[in-house]
Amino acid sequence: MADAKVIPFGEEPRSRRKVPRLGRGGRSQGSLKPVPQQRDEEPEDPQTAAAAVPPLPPDSPKPAPGSGDWERKLAHGLSFLRRRITGDYEVDDFGYDHDLTEQVLMSLLRPLSDKYFRVEVKGIENIPDSGGALVVANHSGVLPLDGLMLQVAVHDHHPAQRHLRLLAADLVFVLPVINELARKAGHTLACAEDAQLLLERGEVVGVMPEGFKGIGKPFSERYKLQRFGRGGFVSTALRAGAPIVPCSIVGAEEIYPMVGNSKTLARLLGLPYFPITPTFPLLGALGAVPLPTKWTIQFGEPIPTDGYPPEAADDPMLMFNLTDQVRETIQHTLYKLLVQRRSVFF
Repeated sequence: MADAKVIPFGEEPRSRRKVPRLGRGGRSQGSLKPVPQQRDEEPEDPQTAAAAVPPLPPDSPKPAPGSGDWERKLAHGLSFLRRRITGDYEVDDFGYDHDLTEQVLMSLLRPLSDKYFRVEVKGIENIPDSGGALVVANHSGVLPLDGLMLQVAVHDHHPAQRHLRLLAADLVFVLPVINELARKAGHTLACAEDAQLLLERGEVVGVMPEGFKGIGKPFSERYKLQRFGRGGFVSTALRAGAPIVPCSIVGAEEIYPMVGNSKTLARLLGLPYFPITPTFPLLGALGAVPLPTKWTIQFGEPIPTDGYPPEAADDPMLMFNLTDQVRETIQHTLYKLLVQRRSVFF
């Protein structure tokens, strides 16, 4: 093929060549013939000329991806290491390390959510784009993996990529390593003072009122909500004027089917329960691998609280009614999702 001649913009081209017609397999039909140009014809607009070029056939091979993605990841990794070494990152007064959570913790949890449990998220638009909100969800699964998957769902699927600040039990913050990771991931102690402060700062706060009663219940009681306590989360939302977003999680109940509870071992180890499943402790560490169930996380319509007077947070009847409303909403949604589910694993 002859070398192409470069025509600078603004100069009158001497001749114009037709774009070859592409046949099957991308072969050109016919040869290129110069077409004489009229002297009074103006140069063709480059954008118009580009639009006139026919697209490649559907069966033509696509270009292989370049190394741009790897270079970008490497650059991000080196930049992250530089910030950690120089101390160029921020940690709030709760211990939340946004940089570490975004670059490391989320990257470790994301394959578990997307590939292993294949979490399907519904109703994420019910979480506001800004301002405080209290997400109230059911709790299950022996180990609190549902809270971590809920955190990934809010961050990855919300248009504003909001971070969920979970309220965790005391046990989480006395365990070595787990304590530090929970703090750096933005979680804090399940107390009204911390929750209200986070809501007033405009954070999305997550709470699972069932606590150990929900996460350690036997498999025979799966998807049956336990008591929601005394409604402390409702009082906190009322004081902060934050909406309450009910959340239902299906799939976590079956990751560790709990068929028994060794209370003697639980007392010796200082645990609220010691689970016995079909694979644990029979298979040892292998039995601790969760089953790859299919998850669905659905966020319900928010329940506004900013219309109540300040003294409403001290009204026990109002707190009872709102707590019961949130609990019934979550339970009804759980039953609805279970009816729609085709299989535990698909």
